[in-house]
Amino acid sequence: MRIAILDDDLSQLNFVCQILESKGHNCHAFQSGKEILKELHRESYDMLILDWQVPDLSGMDVLRWVREKLSKTLPVLFMTSRTGEDDIVEGLTAGADDYMTKPIRHSELVARTQALLRRAYPVKNSSEQIVFNDYLFETNAIRITVAGESIEITQKEFDLALLFFYNLGRPLSRAYILEKIWSRDIEIPSRTMDTHVSRLRSKLHLRPENGYRLAPVYSYGYRLEQLNSKDDTLQLA
Repeated sequence: MRIAILDDDLSQLNFVCQILESKGHNCHAFQSGKEILKELHRESYDMLILDWQVPDLSGMDVLRWVREKLSKTLPVLFMTSRTGEDDIVEGLTAGADDYMTKPIRHSELVARTQALLRRAYPVKNSSEQIVFNDYLFETNAIRITVAGESIEITQKEFDLALLFFYNLGRPLSRAYILEKIWSRDIEIPSRTMDTHVSRLRSKLHLRPENGYRLAPVYSYGYRLEQLNSKDDTLQLA
């Protein structure tokens, strides 16, 4: 999982990254609130870990921006030296999913991080059928059925389609998609991703007249949107 971590204490930041990377996560470290906000404008992450007190922009300010601008289900863990009940309630009320008090303890950090990730991204059984309205994903057979019609699809196209449907309505950066789908082949040409997206759009009929729109987000990546009504469909067609 891609995890962005904010803490102005470099030793603390390295400590947290070392723990989580030992568990297979990809950590992106930031020492200022402005720096992480800038990155959140152009990149996607699976989870955020925010220190409450950083000098230029507090973790609370970052959290409020995240809850206003990004997915409501993006898990956020707060790290804080504050132990007062009112302070903790304030952080949770602002949208944090969980909190840890410093000093950070290795086992507790792993446990809380894994719990939040499991809740946000449930692990699917390899033989499970996953349904999104008319779209049926069969993970064991690597097959997608649309309104009863079986679609011929490759493994990469299947993985990419499932990624978009799991993140319906959420803009995904090109770097995020690249890491999730082509993690072992990072140096692929840019057009490879665009070609796969174009094929998905065509094969799965992801067009406004069918209630969906798979569209580029300028200078960022792609987003799959579900359109709510015929009126919306007509306006966006």
